[in-house]
Amino acid sequence: MSLLPTTSPHDPYDADRPLMLKCACGQDHAPGEHSIAASAEEAGHQFMEAALVKALFPVDSVRRGFLKAVGASTARAAIASVLPIGALQAMAQDKGSLEKKDLKIGFIAITCASPLIMADPLGFYRKEGLNVQLNKTAGWALIRDKMINKEHDASHFLSPMPLAMSMGLGSNQVGMNVASIQNTNGQAITLHVKHKDKRDPKSWKGFKFAVPFEYSMHNFLLRYYLAENGLNPDTDVQIRVTPPPEMVANLRAGNIDGFLGPDPFNQRAVYDEVGFIHILSKEIWDGHPCCAFGMSDEFIKQNPNSFAALYRAVLTASHMASQAKDRDLIAKVIAPAQYLNQPEAVLQQVLTGKFADGLGNIKNVPDRANFDPVPWQSMAVWMLTQMKRWGYIKGEVNYKQIAEKVFLLTDAKKYMTEAGFKAPEGAYKKFKVMGKEFDAAKPEEYIKSFAINKIA
Repeated sequence: MSLLPTTSPHDPYDADRPLMLKCACGQDHAPGEHSIAASAEEAGHQFMEAALVKALFPVDSVRRGFLKAVGASTARAAIASVLPIGALQAMAQDKGSLEKKDLKIGFIAITCASPLIMADPLGFYRKEGLNVQLNKTAGWALIRDKMINKEHDASHFLSPMPLAMSMGLGSNQVGMNVASIQNTNGQAITLHVKHKDKRDPKSWKGFKFAVPFEYSMHNFLLRYYLAENGLNPDTDVQIRVTPPPEMVANLRAGNIDGFLGPDPFNQRAVYDEVGFIHILSKEIWDGHPCCAFGMSDEFIKQNPNSFAALYRAVLTASHMASQAKDRDLIAKVIAPAQYLNQPEAVLQQVLTGKFADGLGNIKNVPDRANFDPVPWQSMAVWMLTQMKRWGYIKGEVNYKQIAEKVFLLTDAKKYMTEAGFKAPEGAYKKFKVMGKEFDAAKPEEYIKSFAINKIA
């Protein structure tokens, strides 16, 4: 006989209700009809499921709303996939005491940050014993400065930012790390509606474009796309740094002709009928990294257990975000004012990949945005080649050394395995950008292979 939470048709995980004696399988028959060992194990699993849902959704109304929305069986499947029971038991035995429980994490209000944002309302930080304060931040320069000044313990970054900060590019030199990639794909080139007849980039001479930061995949992908279409990004167009929340307003006002920016602002431009989606970033490089989650060398050294707990929480959120079946729920939990402050319909279009493009078409691109957390070091090398190609880095670059120091692939594999997820093999994954394969072992040759670049 096992002690289990009483189930109810309205809330099968309502751990507030009194406990009653019941067979571990949940049916009304004698426990002796099952193996005692099997019953005990099942009881433990069911109790852990109940406790997890209670921990993830401590507010009764929120918990019941979640269960009503997705159903008990879907909730069980989500828990099993995101929080494997065996891995949880192993992790519980292996956790060290947290050096720092109260953490401040900076973020920009874009869908790229979905994992680290959703980990708050869904309780993934609390499950790890962390009290996280998410600080919405106005722009990427401020994100950088708050990390340098230690006002934030960890942060949402653009993937190239920790590389630049570790090299002292654009700021004081401070060792920063990419713990995990927050999102892959999820960006687009959006143009003003007045340019619907100018779909050929060769007609864009004189255009003014916005990107969120110099050290961003947006800047590097826009430059790559323009150059492949015969335009010099430094002389044929203007590229301005503009905070993502200001991009749509600048497009509406006619201050810019377009932007390569993060969602939800591409979709918001369509929603507001001021812009159309020219091309998704996945059509430039399918699977490209965009944003990252990271912290300083110093934080990791001083708080190794807190770092591990934080890592587990974000990896768990990334795993959930990567599953299409959970995207509607994620849109709902990240839409409120304290997070993205966007219409839920806009976020659903971005996350589900079923969207209006502003040209009269409804597209279905399920991987328009994805959330693979692996910080491949080949991706870091590619970013460094673009910094060198466009003059942000002068002189010799030890690509491999910098990539392996900043992109914490070894840690990612370790904590992915601990959390019960399959860790990938290798470090230098191959990929193609606009059909051209990148060889991370030959970065200088890659740079020199382009007709348009800044190096001799």
